[in-house]
Amino acid sequence: MTDDLIPAAGPGPTPDENRRQVLYWRLLAGLFDPVEQASLETASLAVVEDLGLPAGLLDPRTSIDSVVQRHPGLAAEIDGLTAPDAGTAESGAPDAGAADGGRDRSAEVRRAALFSKVLLNTFATGSGAVTAGQLSRWQADAGWLERAMGCPPGALRAGRGGGTGPSPTGTGAGSGSPDLSTLIPVIGPELADLEADLVKRMRLREVLADSKLASRLTPSMSLIEQLLRDKGNLDGTALANAKKLIRRFVDEVAEVLRTQVEKASVGELDHSVPPKRVFRNLDLKRTIEKNLVNWSPEDERLYVDRLYYRRTARRTTPQRLIVVVDQSGSMVDSMVNCTILASIFAGLPKVDVHLIAYDTRAVDLTPWVHDPFETLLRTDLGGGTDGTVAMALARPKIAEPRNTVVVWISDFYEWSSEQLFEQMAAVHRSGAKFIPVGSVTSSGRGSVNPWFRERFKDQGTPVLSGHIGKLVHELKTFLT
Repeated sequence: MTDDLIPAAGPGPTPDENRRQVLYWRLLAGLFDPVEQASLETASLAVVEDLGLPAGLLDPRTSIDSVVQRHPGLAAEIDGLTAPDAGTAESGAPDAGAADGGRDRSAEVRRAALFSKVLLNTFATGSGAVTAGQLSRWQADAGWLERAMGCPPGALRAGRGGGTGPSPTGTGAGSGSPDLSTLIPVIGPELADLEADLVKRMRLREVLADSKLASRLTPSMSLIEQLLRDKGNLDGTALANAKKLIRRFVDEVAEVLRTQVEKASVGELDHSVPPKRVFRNLDLKRTIEKNLVNWSPEDERLYVDRLYYRRTARRTTPQRLIVVVDQSGSMVDSMVNCTILASIFAGLPKVDVHLIAYDTRAVDLTPWVHDPFETLLRTDLGGGTDGTVAMALARPKIAEPRNTVVVWISDFYEWSSEQLFEQMAAVHRSGAKFIPVGSVTSSGRGSVNPWFRERFKDQGTPVLSGHIGKLVHELKTFLT
């Protein structure tokens, strides 16, 4: 009888609705409570794994660029997060089928996971001092939020929120996923304020503005990275001190690399050139062997009537060296080293050196290749990676393939992998020497996309290890 007096309960939330709520509760906790909630983290991980999404979506330290480069299919999903028809069965979302009035609940959970990643990476900026690398990563992540809202990266922060985004009259709350396009006028200024705060927290500028403090800085790769990233925001004394630090670092690295280039003894000997008759070229072993007939048993002496010298002249032919270097955020060390290395090779006789830097755009730095300092000042570190734009500049430079070497330095996490590899294979088939390099660092550490690594190996052009010494030897073998 008691049961008859209790009103019948309405239908409870579906499993997909519960999963979506877990993801959004985790997002709110991450934005407003720095203490990690173990239960929410565990539940969210289970949801993400069940959806077949990478666990990196839950790690705020992992940039969205890194996630998308390893899972390219997610780029289109993020681009369509605020599309009016997203979240419906007609949208083509994965696992469509659990539809409710045209809605795909499973797709809504998937969108919630992607939304959470984009929003958390953009709005959870923490506190304290900020490095240039952290600022660059935030700018890239904010660019993905802008893309999700239908605007080009940087547009909202610059006050250009119109873009080509979805109609403000989207699905709204009724679809289960918010239509953020209606918030463009609010989010734009918020992003700009966040960016300004991050820049303000880069205290390096205060040090650079004081010449006495700046002179105490020891140039290092991490410091140079920050200076190169922030150079557009410096002026006056701060800019002058930044340039001095970059110049000091360039000179120090150049001295080390120049020594490595000079010590690399490679290239075929030119037997048409008589050997120089100087003591350092004396071939003692051959001299003794050739004069053994003059041995006097009585005197127990070897009488030498002819000295033999080693040939040291090496054949040189006009060569063209094209260095293409990825200047995205993960390749700063390589950018600095290769810029300096290119300038050293540019100083060798009969070597025509060209230098191209790229991220999603490419720039021909050849006019400044002899001066690595000026070259680095013209770089624009950061951004995504699209090697096809660099290839468009590099291929016209291959006039004589047999006398051309193309060095391509990157981690090869590309947007258009198959298209770029086919272009690289065409360069290799043309007869030019193609040298892929994972990175060029002093320590030898380097990360390479496994997909590219395997194809380069099959092609017969295996990726060089990241140690700069190997690249120096490889180049001198070809160029001298």
